[in-house]
Amino acid sequence: MSQQINLFNPIFLKQKTIFTAVPMAEALAIILAGALLLNWYAVRSVDELEQEAAAGKAMLAKREQRLNQARTQFAPRAKDPALAAQVTAAEAELKALHDVSSVLQGGALGNTAGYAEYFRAFSRQNVSGLWLTGVSINGAGNDIGVQGRAMQATLIPNYIARLTGERVMRGKTFASLDIGRPDAAAPAATPGAAPAAAAAAPFVEFSLQSTAQEAAK
Repeated sequence: MSQQINLFNPIFLKQKTIFTAVPMAEALAIILAGALLLNWYAVRSVDELEQEAAAGKAMLAKREQRLNQARTQFAPRAKDPALAAQVTAAEAELKALHDVSSVLQGGALGNTAGYAEYFRAFSRQNVSGLWLTGVSINGAGNDIGVQGRAMQATLIPNYIARLTGERVMRGKTFASLDIGRPDAAAPAATPGAAPAAAAAAPFVEFSLQSTAQEAAK
């Protein structure tokens, strides 16, 4: 007969140490160093933010100072009644000048450029055997009258065609043309003799008018 004897006792097993004093001290040192590093970084960040805020406040203060100076220097002035009256008068004068310019350009006052160009045109159209005895120009050159004499009636149409070819006469039309041969002056009568009959003049007279009203005159 056999008998088993259990000689195992847990107290005799080797105890495994998990935390010793040295590792715990090292871990505590690491934690402390990390906390110090975080604290230093936080302090540095706060200092930078404070510096930026101070710079912003300084810039804002300078801008407010400049704004106050500008408001003081360029303060709105009260309207000057005399200056306002001058501006109103100048505007009225400018409007009057524009009105005058419109009237002048519209030709309501007649020919503002003068009549020199018309007389130059008459002088350039020199026809042998034809001469002028009178020229009338009214208004803006719309009413033109020409009186003259010609040795032959056939010279008159040629003269009119050449005259209307001038630049200043372009667009001008004539409403009437009268041609006639006047009577020559009768010679002095001899005492006791019968009066002599009047002979026809050796030239013809013509009247060229741009309007029928002038022709009636």
